[in-house]
Amino acid sequence: MKSTEKKDSFLRGPKYLQVAERLRREITSGSWAPGAQLPVERELADTLAVSINTLRRAVSELVDEGIVQRRQGAGTFVSPLPEAAPAEAGSPKGRRLVGVLVPSTTYYYPRVVDGIQRVLRDAGVGVVLASSKYDLGIERDEVRAMLDSGVQGLLLVPNLHLLDEPQDYVDDLRRLTVPYVLVERRPPSPAPDDPTSYVATDHPGGVCLAVRHLRSLGHERIGHLGRLRTGTSDAVARGFDEAAALLGADVVEGAVARADIWSPEGIAAYARHCADAGITAVFCHGDRDAAALVVAARRHGLSVPEDLAVVAYDDEVTEVGDIPLTAISPPKEEVGALAAQLLLSRMDFGSGAVSHRVDVQPRLIVRASCGAAPGDR
Repeated sequence: MKSTEKKDSFLRGPKYLQVAERLRREITSGSWAPGAQLPVERELADTLAVSINTLRRAVSELVDEGIVQRRQGAGTFVSPLPEAAPAEAGSPKGRRLVGVLVPSTTYYYPRVVDGIQRVLRDAGVGVVLASSKYDLGIERDEVRAMLDSGVQGLLLVPNLHLLDEPQDYVDDLRRLTVPYVLVERRPPSPAPDDPTSYVATDHPGGVCLAVRHLRSLGHERIGHLGRLRTGTSDAVARGFDEAAALLGADVVEGAVARADIWSPEGIAAYARHCADAGITAVFCHGDRDAAALVVAARRHGLSVPEDLAVVAYDDEVTEVGDIPLTAISPPKEEVGALAAQLLLSRMDFGSGAVSHRVDVQPRLIVRASCGAAPGDR
């Protein structure tokens, strides 16, 4: 990174230089680690209360100084640290860096990242955060870019559900030259001696909590409104089937329905089927689908929770409707924190580190949509 002469303070000079100075200070203070992607232009301009043009001129200043880099079609990134000279590579003054790859920075994973950053910050370790945007090509490029930026470890949430041979992908990770830990992902069909370390939510266990709760409230005919082809949809669907069999739920024809994306018409048809088939409770994979089912059920004369109890999975946006949703809440921050602790251990012990397979059980948060009083289990 090039050295620069001190610019005007944030209180003086042209607006774009003020913005450039503010961004420079935030990067220097570690708000964005080397290799990290800056927010998209609109978001960053709104945060700084400036126009897009002013922001672009400010960023161009930092590009000229070598502080940030523009990547065509990908965004703007903090420039990686220069490679240390051999004599300095092991210096205790060198700050360690960990690369974190998630599929999304707007849903589910922000709280996972919060847990990761809390542990790494306390350990004095920097974070290079990247998002694959559920795109295999971007995922590959971002992992390569993080390795090029000099990270000493990786926390990965790979898009295994998009791959034809996901186990092959997991096996290939062993070729990485740095320690890694999977987060919210497991090897899909591992050999008994698979050495992959992971920390993940026990999704089938969480579903069982939900079905057990509904059975305790007297519901026998229970449905599952689910998703297809997401990172967790198959585990959640399997968990429902196993829990229904274990707890003696009556899963009538049509009670289980899954789709890539649920349209309002599709959810309305499912609500009608619940009324016709005498289904009195539904477990929904996704808060938004659960909220939409509540609306559709009421339009078809079903009172929630009196006629139809609803339990959601995710607990991201469960309290925004007029009927707050009972939900299974994955322990997102805890998963992130445990994964970061495990990776730090692997970084410290190197090839002698013991592999860990950690499953963390979700919580049941009781609200109005199931008919039980908060606190009931």
